[in-house]
Amino acid sequence: MAAGPDGARRLYVYNGGFLARGRVRRIVELAGYDIAVGLPGPDGMVGVWGNSPTAYRGEAVADKRDANLVRVEDAFLRSVLPGRAGSKPIGLLIDHAGVHFDPSTPSDLERILADEPLDNTAVLNTARGAMARMQEAHLSKYTGFDPDAPVPEPGYVLVIDQTHGDASVTASGADRNRFLEMLFVAQDEHPGARILIKTHPETVQGFREGYFNDDNCNDRVSLFAAAVSPWTLMEGAIAVYTVSSGLGFEAIIAGHKPRVFGQPFYAGWGLTADEFPVQRRQRTLTRAQLFAGAMILYPTWYDPHRDCLCDLPMAMEALAAETRAWRADHRGWVASGMRLWKRQPLQKVFGRYKPMRFEEEPGRARSLRLPWMVWAGKADVGHEDALRVEDGFLRSRGLGADLIPPLSLVTDDLGIYYDPSQPSRLEHLIRERRVLRPDQVARVDALVGALTAAGLSKYNLSGDTPDLPMGQRVLVVGQVEDDASIRLGAGEVRTNRALLEAARAARPDAVLIYKPHPDVEAGLRDGAFDAAGVADVVADRADIAALLDAVDELWTMTSLSGFEALLRGVRVVTTGAPFYAGWGLTEDRGAVPPRRREDVPLAGLIHATLIDYPRYFDPVTGTACPVEVVVERLTNGPLPRPGFANRMLSKLQGMLASQAHLWR
Repeated sequence: MAAGPDGARRLYVYNGGFLARGRVRRIVELAGYDIAVGLPGPDGMVGVWGNSPTAYRGEAVADKRDANLVRVEDAFLRSVLPGRAGSKPIGLLIDHAGVHFDPSTPSDLERILADEPLDNTAVLNTARGAMARMQEAHLSKYTGFDPDAPVPEPGYVLVIDQTHGDASVTASGADRNRFLEMLFVAQDEHPGARILIKTHPETVQGFREGYFNDDNCNDRVSLFAAAVSPWTLMEGAIAVYTVSSGLGFEAIIAGHKPRVFGQPFYAGWGLTADEFPVQRRQRTLTRAQLFAGAMILYPTWYDPHRDCLCDLPMAMEALAAETRAWRADHRGWVASGMRLWKRQPLQKVFGRYKPMRFEEEPGRARSLRLPWMVWAGKADVGHEDALRVEDGFLRSRGLGADLIPPLSLVTDDLGIYYDPSQPSRLEHLIRERRVLRPDQVARVDALVGALTAAGLSKYNLSGDTPDLPMGQRVLVVGQVEDDASIRLGAGEVRTNRALLEAARAARPDAVLIYKPHPDVEAGLRDGAFDAAGVADVVADRADIAALLDAVDELWTMTSLSGFEALLRGVRVVTTGAPFYAGWGLTEDRGAVPPRRREDVPLAGLIHATLIDYPRYFDPVTGTACPVEVVVERLTNGPLPRPGFANRMLSKLQGMLASQAHLWR
């Protein structure tokens, strides 16, 4: 990561963008600079934005005052939408030597690529993992596109347009004639092939003009303006042509050797076919080395959730989380089956880009022609085409029955994870994670370490752990007996008493510990019974995470506690068909669907369940976030609490539940 000089040094600026209390200023300050106005002394520093129209002001002052010029630019991964659309950058390029896209003077990036050894194994491994992650999450400089949007049939030659007057084009000495020459060469070198001109996102959104227009099209050449994934676009291309676009860099990552008609930073290292070579660039690099220099060593990356500088993987995950939310939510939602108290928390998660609409009648909900969701437990006839929503597996510090808002939610377009009668999206994700990359394994290991060190579980309720006798300790976890996961996935053993008796029959000499479900203990849900006659210990209101650290085996019907036990290396026996059963990691005594009969490593199950499947919400910034941020919030806070109205509703709910028990 590029770092500023030791200590905060004054950086004199003459551009309002630096002076505003925005993201750019914050990153620059965190990098060790003190933004100032006035005139620098000799050897002072003047900051300018790249080669922007306002850069001349700072350049003139730096020249007159014999000050050092510092050029600042957006990093190669920036945001969901362009800055002109209001999106904030996830990183900056702070260069003391030049600017990366201007070959007239070697930049700090060129120095890194030319002179640094670029042989550190850890850095190169990070680069390989990050390249794969960019493609997997469909990350690019701007990520506001649908990765599933269709692209033309494979076999085309990709010619990349840019915005008219772009600084990187001008710095390469290119103009419209250069773009026309590039198009001519592409047709000449690929006779008979289709030529696809990819327009720039800012051109599509009407912010700026490009170099190509309809006059350049014919029966072989066509403009392609759709907002699609560049990675999907690269897959179908047989060749890539560019002047100086960042897509040329991504073409290299995707495995292409692009034909380059400008002099961008990625040209000259043996990974491009250069029409106008930069003669001083003579080194041959691998893709991983180029990526390491340009994406790891050069930029200054920012973590918007912790408000600090960070490494590339952390910045990528922040951008990936925000991107996932935008892609799912920017069209708006209509929602059904949502209790009144849930609507405000759901609005914060799913309604950031366009307010959610709530409609109970399926026909009217469908007629709104918006993406449609229904709370999974409320799904009924008429909801077949609605996406299912449910609480995530790291939910909160407190019960949903106490109306504590969730920090994670799962959305499923196929079914829902607790219903084994049909495939769920989680099942597909688990199957896809049979093989993990080294960076994914490392991320899972770090996540499990953080979870177990903090003793985190779904609800994270505090409680005392009772004294446990010595011997083989078997924990039996109770559940809410009318819960949907019991109704749909419990099998023959369907009550807490039956589960405890089955465990005693199978483990007659074990120390049997029964843990009631928190909602049942609170008198809010069904499932209470006298377990003292069967269990050796009844762990009322005990911390489930602490119990898991003290036992050898866990028995469950379908409880998430079984998954939490697997995280801690505890042997798990299931009598139903929870989502984690059937993958070779548990002893399954229930009827697990045959479609799950394949082995998946524990790391793959964890990655799918805690990283891929849920969406996480940061209560501090009010934005989508990676799982690691929620782990930190649950460990250290701050956390959302229910408002006064929700607290009153919770008390009323408890009173009604108690009255219901009296009348049974």
